[in-house]
Amino acid sequence: MRTITDLQGTFQLHNGVEMPYFGLGVYLSKDGKEVINAVKNALDHGYRHIDTASIYNNEEGVGEGIKQSTVDRKDVFLVSKVWNTDQGYDSTLKAFDASLERLGTDYLDLYLIHWPKGEKSKETWKAMERLYDEKRVRAIGISNFLKHHIEDLLPDAKIVPMVNQMEFHPYLVQQELIDFCHSIGIQYEAWSPLMQGNIFDLDTMKELAKKYNKTIAQIVLRWDLQKGVITIPKSSKKERILSNADLFDFEIESNDIRLLDSLNCDKRFGPDPDNFDF
Repeated sequence: MRTITDLQGTFQLHNGVEMPYFGLGVYLSKDGKEVINAVKNALDHGYRHIDTASIYNNEEGVGEGIKQSTVDRKDVFLVSKVWNTDQGYDSTLKAFDASLERLGTDYLDLYLIHWPKGEKSKETWKAMERLYDEKRVRAIGISNFLKHHIEDLLPDAKIVPMVNQMEFHPYLVQQELIDFCHSIGIQYEAWSPLMQGNIFDLDTMKELAKKYNKTIAQIVLRWDLQKGVITIPKSSKKERILSNADLFDFEIESNDIRLLDSLNCDKRFGPDPDNFDF
């Protein structure tokens, strides 16, 4: 198990870059005041990792939230993603430039392919390798790539992806995929760690929250970290942003880690990477 210390703790990517293992996701946060305040509140209260994407249509607000915070841009680990319709070599380079402009920055800390698109993703990856070689992005990675998608990409890749961001929660553990990613140096990262809110209905979660005197969200987010999985719960509410990060004064016992693992039933709340049409 990796060392988990505090809100600004990091896991090291295979290229040596330190990535904060806890961050704020801004999916569905409205551009403008809502996302600006969410980002500003998170950074001002110790977060150092912000995850957005071009398709979220809130990159401008994310950039503004960083500017309005008390934290320097260089101290923020900023992530965005190339959308499916922008995949391909030239179009990825253009999409990256457009994201930088909206975010008001001249580099990203991590850029991800949002979804696997077969042969097109190979051209996208070549563009991302170029951006990495040119030091316009500190790390490059993938999102929603299952094992066979990764195995399809690797023979044409000069650089192994540093991160794979996946739907991950107690109902969708995909331990074999985690183990595969770790075996080739890819850091696993969770999206939708709270099961789109469904986590709060589980009796097991209620029992563990009572046992540890923590919230259900804090239990599952701590489980993520103890599994070695970076996590980015999304919220626009200040109190929830602060509560989600209150994870560093307790540790889940190994038998309870196994209990949460045992809830796996391969259930997705988001799209299936093998069957989506966008």
